[in-house]
Amino acid sequence: MLSNFPIGQYIPGSSLIHRLDARIKIILLLGALIILFWARSFTSYTIYFFYLLLTVIFSSISFRYLIRTLKPLLFLILLTFFINLIFTTSGKVILEWKGIKITKEGLVMGMQMSMRLIFLILFSSLLTLTTSPLEIADALEYLLFPLKFLGISSFEIAMMITIAIRFIPTLLEETERIIKAQMSRGADFESRNILKRIYNMVPVLVPLFVSAFRRADDLAFAMESRCYRGGEFRTKLRIAKIRAIDFQAILISLFFWVLVVFLR
Repeated sequence: MLSNFPIGQYIPGSSLIHRLDARIKIILLLGALIILFWARSFTSYTIYFFYLLLTVIFSSISFRYLIRTLKPLLFLILLTFFINLIFTTSGKVILEWKGIKITKEGLVMGMQMSMRLIFLILFSSLLTLTTSPLEIADALEYLLFPLKFLGISSFEIAMMITIAIRFIPTLLEETERIIKAQMSRGADFESRNILKRIYNMVPVLVPLFVSAFRRADDLAFAMESRCYRGGEFRTKLRIAKIRAIDFQAILISLFFWVLVVFLR
């Protein structure tokens, strides 16, 4: 069920990860993704997995529930693996079939790129699952503050990103509703013919785009009717503060990052 995909959803809670400052969580996410590209060996990926596992434990999010975030992007993960497997031709050939060479380096590269993509998805999902959209908006506005000197409003960028994340589950639910309506009218979305399945998606995409634009217009009208004004002089109900728990999270993350770099 598309509506059950935990993409962009927020699960309220009081875990250690939930209580971290949103700015720190975003910074740690960026740092974790950068360090991920330093990993080269099986040992470094194992350490990185334990880092992810420790984060999941402290977040009180079910690991099985988190794994479900990979389902919508499973095709992309497999595509990344096979592209690197087929087009990496250097190294020892372990299999050759009809001019296609599978090398040891290609196999390793495909596994590495797939694991990087999986870790990237899981860590990004942890951020949205443990951080409310309002906290993400405030954190992004704070972190993007230097853009003000370039004449770019950090608040508007943060608001657009947050609204986009917030409406992912809504659009998935709308897509599922449209698919069910089209199937009741005889549309075939389970055909083995790829071209036919693509053709049958047209009646889904058109009303989905219409619904998305309608929701955007309703949201803009609702904000305007409530005299909503964002920007520099907007006050905040909760003032975010860096606490001891945030520094502890930074130190633990740095410990794992150093291990990954030295054992790469």
